[in-house]
Formats: sequence, C-alpha cells, structure tokens
Amino acid sequence: MFFAKRSLLSLSILASSSSISAADDAPKLVQQFLGKYCLECHDADVQKGDRSFEKFELPLKSVPDLIEARDIIDQLTLKEMPPKKADQPKDDERIAMIRALRDGTVVAYGKFQSTGSRTVMRRLSSREYENTLAVLFGRRVDTLGLTADFPKEKTSEHMDTIGKTLVTSGFLVDQYFQSANRLVETRLGKPATEPKDWKFNGHFVQYEELQGAHKSAFNYRYLNLYEQPNTDTRQGGYGHIEDFKQGVPVSGLYDIEVEATALHRDTHYDPAIFGIDFSEPFILGVVPGDVTKGHIHYPQAIEPLLASAVVPDNTPTWFKFRVWLEAGQTPRFIFPNGPYESRASVVTINKRYKDEFKQKIGTSGVGRAHILLEGELPHIRISEIKIHGPVPEKHGRVEEVAVFGKDGFQADHALDQLNAFAEKAYRRPLTDADRQPIRAMYDKRLAEKATPRQAALDALKLILCSPSFLYLSEITDESAKALKPYDLATRLSYALWATPPDDALLASAKSGKLTQDAELKKQIQRMIADERIDGFVNGFLDSWLNLRDLGGMPPPREVVRSYYAEDLPTSMKTEARLFFRDLLKNNGSVTQFIDCEHTFVDKKLAKLYELPEKDKLRLADGFQKVSLKGNTHRGGLLGMAAVLTVSANGVETSPVTRGVWVTENILGVPPPPPPDVVPAIDPDVSGATTIRERLAKHRTDAACAECHRKIDPLGFSLEAFDPVGRWRKTYPKPKNAKDAPKIDTTGEFNSGEKYADFAGFKKVIADTRADLFSRHLIRQLLTYTTGRTMELNDDLLIDQLHEKAKKQGLGLNTLMVECLMSEIFRSR
Repeated sequence: MFFAKRSLLSLSILASSSSISAADDAPKLVQQFLGKYCLECHDADVQKGDRSFEKFELPLKSVPDLIEARDIIDQLTLKEMPPKKADQPKDDERIAMIRALRDGTVVAYGKFQSTGSRTVMRRLSSREYENTLAVLFGRRVDTLGLTADFPKEKTSEHMDTIGKTLVTSGFLVDQYFQSANRLVETRLGKPATEPKDWKFNGHFVQYEELQGAHKSAFNYRYLNLYEQPNTDTRQGGYGHIEDFKQGVPVSGLYDIEVEATALHRDTHYDPAIFGIDFSEPFILGVVPGDVTKGHIHYPQAIEPLLASAVVPDNTPTWFKFRVWLEAGQTPRFIFPNGPYESRASVVTINKRYKDEFKQKIGTSGVGRAHILLEGELPHIRISEIKIHGPVPEKHGRVEEVAVFGKDGFQADHALDQLNAFAEKAYRRPLTDADRQPIRAMYDKRLAEKATPRQAALDALKLILCSPSFLYLSEITDESAKALKPYDLATRLSYALWATPPDDALLASAKSGKLTQDAELKKQIQRMIADERIDGFVNGFLDSWLNLRDLGGMPPPREVVRSYYAEDLPTSMKTEARLFFRDLLKNNGSVTQFIDCEHTFVDKKLAKLYELPEKDKLRLADGFQKVSLKGNTHRGGLLGMAAVLTVSANGVETSPVTRGVWVTENILGVPPPPPPDVVPAIDPDVSGATTIRERLAKHRTDAACAECHRKIDPLGFSLEAFDPVGRWRKTYPKPKNAKDAPKIDTTGEFNSGEKYADFAGFKKVIADTRADLFSRHLIRQLLTYTTGRTMELNDDLLIDQLHEKAKKQGLGLNTLMVECLMSEIFRSR
C-alpha cells in the first residue's frame, strides 16, 4: 500500500544510478515496471490498500497523480514495495523507475501551482504576544496572566506558528482589548505610592486539616510548609499570609524578608513515606497569589516562581527577596522539593509510629498536632515576614522609560512619544495612515477632558489592539516574491527569538543591507549565538517533538511518585532543549538526534536513567553533559524521557503509539488514519497477554495488517521503556500471575532489516533512513520559521538545500543557516 505522504527522494540516492532512461522512454518504462511488479495487487479488480495503478501513467495529469508518484518513489526508496514475498526488481530497474518518476514530478511542478507557496498573514501566537509585550514594556508580564483567558491555541501538525490556524475570533479580539487595558493601566496608570512596611510574626492561619493542629500546637505562631505544590490533597503546599490576603496596593517591586528554618530533614521516619531525596537541602520559593482568583492555599493559574533560596537545617535564617507583585497580589511561599503528599505522610506516621507519642492521636488519622509537638515531621517553618514597597527604581520605572523614553511622559511631546512607541510595536517605520488614528484617539480623549497622560495611555491601548501590532503584517508589495528588509527582519526575529527585532536587526533593515546574503548570514549567526535563541529552541521542540503535550497524560501519582515529587517533566524538557542547543552551538551533525554518545542530565534524570552520575550529582549542580559511551539504553532523541513520555499515555505503552510517533516526527512519513471499519486494539486489563501478542491478533485482519506491518516495527524496541522512560525488561506483573511477562524488543522493518534491541533499532534508522530524517528536519524547520506548511512547489528547493547541507556535514548550525538563507524563508 503506497501511503507515505512526504517529500521526494534525496538527490544523493539518484546520483548512484548507472542506468538512466531517456525522457521519451520514461512512460514506457513506468508502464512496464508497474505491470511486472505492481498490478498483481493494485489493478482495478484487486486494489490492495485501496490503490489501483492501471490508469497511472506519465506525464502526470493532476495533483493526485503527483502525490501518487511521490508515494511510489518513497516506497521504492525504502524497499517496502513490492513486498518482500513478491518478485523483487533489480537495483538498476528500481533506480530507473525512481529516476523516471522523479523527472516526471519535476515537469509536473510547473503545472500544478497551489497557493504559490506563500505564508498566510498570521497573528502573534499567545507566547509571542506575551514575549512582545515584555520587550516593549521592559519587564516580565507573566505575573499578569494576560493570555490566561485566551482561547486555546490551535496547531497544525503540532506547529503553533502556522498562519492558517492562528485565526482571530470575536472573543479573542475582546480579550486583546481587555489585556491591553489591564497592562497599560496596571503598569503605567498606577498612582504614585510611597513605600510602606508590613510585618507579620503571628496569626499564620492555615486552612483545612492544618487549622486545628496549628492552633493546638503553637496557636498559629508559625507558617509551615509540608509538601510540594499542587498535590492531590493540598495540605501545606502553599503558605499565605492570612493578614495580607488583600495583597499589595499597586504593582511594583517589593522587598520580602523571611525568617525560615528547615526542620527534621534528618527524621528517623522511613524516607519512603515522603518520597523525596533527604540528601538535598530544603528549598523555599515565592509565588504570587490572588484571593480573588480562587483558594489562596490552592494552585492558581498565575503563579510564576518569583524567587527561591536554600534553607539551612535547624537554624532560623533571614532571607531577602526583591520580587515583582501586581496590585492585589500577595506573596505565597512554597516548598518545591518538599514531601510527596502531606496527608498521606501523616496518616502513615500515625499508623506506624503511634507508640512514640504521648498525646492522643485521634481517630481521623490525619491529625498532626502531636507530631508537631513530639515527632519529626519534615517541613519548613516560617516565623516572621517583612514586606517593604513599592521600592523606587533608581532610573525611573522601567515601563515608563521603555514606553516614553528616559525622561518619562512629556505632554508637550506626547504624539512624538506615542509614534515612537508605535514604530517599535509595529516593527517598521510608520506611515501617515498609522499616525492618523493615534492622533485621533489622543485628541478625542483630550476633548473629553482626560488628562494628557490618560489620553496618551488610551492611545497606547489603541496601538496594542492594532492589526499592525497583533499581526505579522507585511509591507512587501503583493506582486513581489522576496520579502523587503523590515518584513524579513520581523520574520527572522520571531523565528529565532519569538520576540520583535532588536535595534541591531532594525538598523540592518533600515540600511537595506539585510536582504544581502552576507549581511543576512551575519545577523543569523549573531542571533543564534544570543541567549534569546531559547525562544526558538523551546518553541521548535514543543512543535517538532510535540513536547508541548508533555504532562498532558501523566502517570498515576501512586505508580510514579517521582514524576510529581521531583517535577520530572521540567527536567525531561530541559534535557532535550540543552541537547538541541549544544548541537546548534557546536554545529554537531543532526544524525546525533538518531544516536549520540552524550546527553545532558541533572541529578533527577541521572537517577531515572540509572547513570553513574546519580551518586555524584547534586541538585545545585544543575544539568551536566555526561558520556553515554557504551550505554545501550540511551543516546539520541529516542532514548530521552521527554520523547518516551510524550509518546505514551501515562498508564501503559504501545508499539503502535510510539511507532506512529517515530514515523511522524523522526521519519516524516505520517501513516493514514485507520479505516472506520477497523476495530480498536482490545486492551487486556488482566495482563494475561503482552501488547505484541494482542497486535499479532489484531493483524489477522487484513485491513489492519497493511499499516501495522509498517508502524509496529518502529515501536517494538521502545517497549523496553515504561510510560515515563525508565528502562525495563518485563511488563508489570499481572494480578495473580506467577511471573511478569518479558518484553520482546526484536523486530523487522517492512523493508527486511532486522534488529534485536533498542541499540540495533537505532542503527537501522541511522544506516538506512538518515536521509529521510534530515530532510524531514529541514521541512520542519522551514515550516516552523516561515509560518506555513511546505508544499509540492517547495520540494525541489528542499532537495537542493539538503544536498548542500550534506556536503557540509549536516551540522545543525549549518542546516539552520541554510534554511534561513533559503529562498523559501525569504519569500512572502
């Protein structure tokens, strides 16, 4: 069944052909080949896989014919067709057929124009929107939650930069107005406020199961943190100030001083009760809270980490944090590396250590007053809190300077200041048509008796709701193909940084030099070397590898406690990001994505991967580059927990699910959806059979077998990893079974290559499908950075780009530069 929908064969394979038919012989050659090797299964009567080639011929007459030709090329290249049990063409026959079809597709490209391979004008994505506002206003805006109520972003093949999916609804327009109003008024409309001091050293009331225990044990004298944030039962993961729930009066910088102590890290209770690493010191964090947004002691939608510190054991210590709080927000304290779940810990202690307590335990099992007085319950104790602010900023408020300039708002120059800001917001020089509505709004508000400053603030809101700000609108002529300098600067900046162009890039655009190859390459290399490249790395990996969905289907807490207790999703994503960035910085070959002898781990991942570094690393060491030489369990993307977790469902694994992930994201050959009439694979909840055995049964249906024989071999070796990427040799032991089922990691590709294990599987990919991978990576890079999916018209340029990069060693930096220098990227 010819169903692979992806790009043409790389030129390198064709270059090896020793037999090239003349163009006039191509139609005859194709008919002879199909008749000899294909029509037995794909004629009008049989149509295996719903494909008939009886009427297929050169020259190609339609887009479906062109797609059919590409699919045949792909299957012949992979040697997946004809099937291995059928008669096989000789190599020169296969190559001649590929050559004839490829030449036919080249001729057809000129006939079948789609949308002209142009990017649909698109708006900023939600993350680009927040990034842009942070740049324009000079300070983080994530504390405001400006996009919290925006509609969920739609993606196209996991990409969140595609113009045709970034639609703007009426509801979203209303949200833009509300966000602009809130940002401007909160940051620039706030009244001048003298600093004030608050002090709290008692009445630290905490709710639910803690309230009675704390009153009994110390009459609310202390604020205690017992567990990591966001547990199921939520008993002591967030510590708020009961007498400061109203929060700060205005948005600003505030100094927060806290006296805290880490208690009972050396507890004699069984460490397994708490599910944390007691060799690591306790960490205190600060997040914002808003009593109007939900329970103050529960997780809230807006709670970025504002500050953190390591708390010494048994010694009350003062910490000072300077943090940004929005009006109405109050500081809350968290215990990021705290115990897994406070209530469960207390229940277990009350059962297992009841004889150690003199006081009555009570019948509920969740009482903890006696443990606080007599026991050794690990926790952080806060005894005093001081708050001072808003703190004056030495050179004026950052937002004031960013929007109005170093001298702040000047009523006599208000329109000049507004136009200067609009030029930065619109990312290009203004026209008279841009200036007119700004002046009209300013004059209108003055006529309505608004102060000059308020009139200017309202004009700012207008700018932030303008299509010129919200959209990556282009000033390049509609009839032109190549982007003009300012449009190219904007596309490049949002591609690499997910932010507006900086001064250097705008200066290059203003000079007109940016469209010149040498200058463009210089700017690309400068931007890749900048720390802001994280905007690309994070966004691209979220899209290409679908890491955005990591954590969307988490494992049950009771099964993988460390996933939650150690915040493994963050470490998993960080490994993939550091690995990508390292290859980009050092121009490492993209084949290292398939297999590699190094990776980056912190202490938590080293433990998950059972690496020797697990006994050496500390949390304070962060991530370190480690060798994987000789390690057959890791190496490359497929050995990373992020990939293995996002390609599972949190509860169980499946060769089908992971096989589909590999074929889509690594090989770029998306399988067709299963026919409606095909039954789902029945789960075996009793665990009496393995997934491989269930799949074998499923493949007895001919309609299922056609696809599964191609998909399943891509996932069999990955069964050696559980749903969060831990290595295993057996499946979970079924209830009442004597032994746990062993995992069979062997497999055979549809093209005949066999492997025995994970390492062998990666070797087959590297030896026979490296070109597929690297070409797919190019397509993904171009799709992400241009904001459109690649089309038939792009294939020849992608082929040429791929060949050029191959000659230079396929370094990731080289690949990136070639993509961004390409005609595809530089075109409308």
